[in-house]
Amino acid sequence: MKATLHPITLWLSSLLLAIGVVVLSNPFVALAIVTLLAVLVHIRQDGSPWNSSFLLSLRIGAMILSIRTIVGILIGVPIPGTPIFTLPILDLPSWMPGIRIGGVVTLERLSSSLHEGIIIATLIALFGAATSLTSPHKLLRVAPSFIYEIGVTLVIATSLFPQLATSAKRIRTAQQLRGFERIRLRSIAIPLLEESLSRSLQLAAAMDARGYGVSRRRSRYRPQPWLLRDNVTILFASVVTAAMVLQ
Repeated sequence: MKATLHPITLWLSSLLLAIGVVVLSNPFVALAIVTLLAVLVHIRQDGSPWNSSFLLSLRIGAMILSIRTIVGILIGVPIPGTPIFTLPILDLPSWMPGIRIGGVVTLERLSSSLHEGIIIATLIALFGAATSLTSPHKLLRVAPSFIYEIGVTLVIATSLFPQLATSAKRIRTAQQLRGFERIRLRSIAIPLLEESLSRSLQLAAAMDARGYGVSRRRSRYRPQPWLLRDNVTILFASVVTAAMVLQ
């Protein structure tokens, strides 16, 4: 069994790297970070249900990148530069000055849309990797008890991705057993979202029913120690972030 990191380590590292990615705003550096995240998740995964959260975050990021690119090509403020192709122009009302649908698509306009989409997708991948390698239950265990409301919200937020991935696998298996040869995402989207959100809310309700946050004393059962490898991980993320910010 692989030695696990402290639950806060990956979330703090992802937050630091996200700051660096936004400040530097370099798509090539962002793609390099996503590649490193993919390698890290592949090495550190232990077969837990939430390990598939990273793949799900990559799919969501790719979808956002595609939508942002298409919208950037069809709708937006004209950017002068090297023309690539021309689309038919749709006239807009006078109260929407400066915005155009269609027209000349320049290389600068396309690269700007791809640039923004890659940065957004990288941010999603960063927190998807943190969710994939950290159990939401362990993360909640080390959260301070005085932030009761935030703790309940944290359970819903951090367990939604793992529940989504687990529910998708279970629904696909159930439909295959019923004889469905080809399973499309739109056929399982509604039950998938309903089940994953329902299970996250049930977990939060169970915490509330058991008095989570009422006592300020923390349980000593299975404590999560902060080890040297956690310091090394945070230090590495801090150095990379500082290099991106000071670039």
